[in-house]
Amino acid sequence: MSIRPNFRWFSSVASVLGSISINPFSDTTSPVKAAETVVVRKGILESSISVADLRELAETGKVPARLQAYANLLSDEQRSKIFRALQAKIPLNVVGLSNLLNTGIGTGILTDLTTVIPRRDGGGVEALRSALLLGANAPEGLSVLSFIESYPSSRVVVDLDRAFTVLGNMNASFWQTQRFMEAIAPQLAPVKPAFNLPFDPTQPGPNSVQVRALDLNDSARNRHIPVDVYWSEAATADKPTIVFSHGLGSVRTDLRYLAEHLASHGYVVAALEHPGSNETNTNAAMAGKCPLLAPQEFLDRPKDISFVLDELTKLNQTDDNLQGKIAIDQAVIIGYSFGGATALSLAGAELQLSGLKQRCQGDLIGFSLGEGIQCAAAGLPEERYQLRDARIKRAIAMNPIASLLFGETGLSAIQIPTLIVASSADKTTPALAEQIAGFPKIPSPKWLVGFVGGTHLSVKDPSTTLHQVRRPSTVITGDEVVGDQAVSIRNYIKAVSLATVAQLTAEADKYAVFLTPEYAQFASTSAIPVRLVTEISPEIHTVVQTFIQGNK
Repeated sequence: MSIRPNFRWFSSVASVLGSISINPFSDTTSPVKAAETVVVRKGILESSISVADLRELAETGKVPARLQAYANLLSDEQRSKIFRALQAKIPLNVVGLSNLLNTGIGTGILTDLTTVIPRRDGGGVEALRSALLLGANAPEGLSVLSFIESYPSSRVVVDLDRAFTVLGNMNASFWQTQRFMEAIAPQLAPVKPAFNLPFDPTQPGPNSVQVRALDLNDSARNRHIPVDVYWSEAATADKPTIVFSHGLGSVRTDLRYLAEHLASHGYVVAALEHPGSNETNTNAAMAGKCPLLAPQEFLDRPKDISFVLDELTKLNQTDDNLQGKIAIDQAVIIGYSFGGATALSLAGAELQLSGLKQRCQGDLIGFSLGEGIQCAAAGLPEERYQLRDARIKRAIAMNPIASLLFGETGLSAIQIPTLIVASSADKTTPALAEQIAGFPKIPSPKWLVGFVGGTHLSVKDPSTTLHQVRRPSTVITGDEVVGDQAVSIRNYIKAVSLATVAQLTAEADKYAVFLTPEYAQFASTSAIPVRLVTEISPEIHTVVQTFIQGNK
C-alpha cells in the first residue's frame, strides 16, 4: 500500500492564486528552473542525488548503482518508505489543488512542509505551492518526482529525518488502524457458524416503492432543504420513520439503495440534503463563492433533521398518500461520514470542543480528512453543545467522524440504542480513531460492525461512489472498494439496518437474529469478513488503549 500525501482536507476555498501567476489550463506552464539534484541532509551530513536516478528507481524498482551506497545507509523500512513515496500519485487536478491550497489550513500544511525543505535553502510556502501546482500539471499528475522536477530551483534540499517523520505521520490514524488490525488478527479468525437463515433480509420487500420530492425552506435559519421521501402502500404509523444524513460534499442519494430497500419493507424514509455541506455547496466553494465548511454547520445539520421531522408531521396530516403513515415520535436516524456525526449528535452525544480547539492549533500534517473536517468546529463560540432530538429512538452511524468532536465524555451522553459501522481500510475516517476508540464510551445497548477490508465509500450507493470518487471532499488516497466489489457490504448494511429499525416494531424478535455476531460471520465473504460486537473484549480493549496512549 502506497503512502500518498493528503492535501485535500480543508475548510474554506479561495478562487485563484494571487502571488503566483499560473494558468492551470495551459500545456506550456513550466518553472523558470527545474530541479536536477536532490540534496539529502541528515544532521550535519549532506549527499547529492540526481533526480534522474530517483526516476529510474521509481520506474524500475531497482536501486541504480550510483545510489547503492546511500541505500545501504538506510533500514529496510526506510528504503520501503522512500520507494512507496516515489511511486505514489495524488489524483488531484490543478484547479482543485490551487483552490484548496489557498485556505487557512492549507497554508498551515505548506508551512509544516517547509520543515522538510528548509526555508534557508530556498524552500518556502510559495516555492512549495508553485512546485505542487506545476507538478499536478505534469502528464503523470502530481507525485513526489513531478513535484521535485517542477521545483523552482536547480536543487532541492531535503531534511531526511524530518521527511521520515512526515511520511510516517501522513494520515497517522489510518496507519494506526492497520497496525491495530494486525494486533487483533487472532481474535478475527473466521468461524463459519452453523446458522439457519430464517429468511433473507437482503431481499427487497413485496411492495413497490414510490418517491415524493419535497422542496422545504426553513425561513428561520434561511436553509433550503430538498428531501426525497421513499414510501410504499404498506407504510403504516406502526413502523418508525427513518431519516438519512449524507456526508460532506454529497447528495441525498448517498444511500438510495438502502432507502429503497427499507421502503419496500413498509418504512417511510426521508433523505435530505444539508445546504451548508452538500455537493452544491462544495461546487460553490470550489468557485470561491463560499466556505467549504462553516463551523455553524455542525449545529445546523442536526437542526435540519429536526426541521424535516417537523415538516413530516404536517405531511402526515395533509398528504393524500402519506396521511397517517408517518411515525414522527418513533424515528430512526441513519448517517454516513459527516452524517454519522450528525446522527450521534441527535442521539444525544454532546459536542465537547475544548480539546478539539487545542488539538487543531497544533501540527495538522498527520491528520486524516475526518480529523480535518472536525477542526472546522473550532470556530464555534461555545465549548459544549447538546443537540439531541427526543423523537429519535435509534441511531445508525456509518463511518462517522467522532474522534475530536465529542471530547472525552460526549459519547457517553447518548441516550438511545446505537449501531456504529467501521471499515478497516477507511483512510478518510480511520476506524481505530473515529469509531473503535469511542465505542466503549457509548452506553448499551449498542453494536459495532466492522468490515475488514472495507473502505470509506463501500457503504454508499454505486451511482454516487462513481460520481464522487475523485472529488476533493472525498480524499481518495488509495483503492476504494465500491461497485461490484462492495455488494456483500451493501447487502449486510441492508440486513442490519432493517433489523435495527424493526426493533421498534412488533416484529422485533423476528429480526433480532440479524443483529448477532453469528449472522455477521454468516454474511462474511473471503474478500470482506464482517464482524459484529456489542462490547469490545478485554483483550482488544487493552490493545485499543495502547494505541490511544501512543497517539497522545
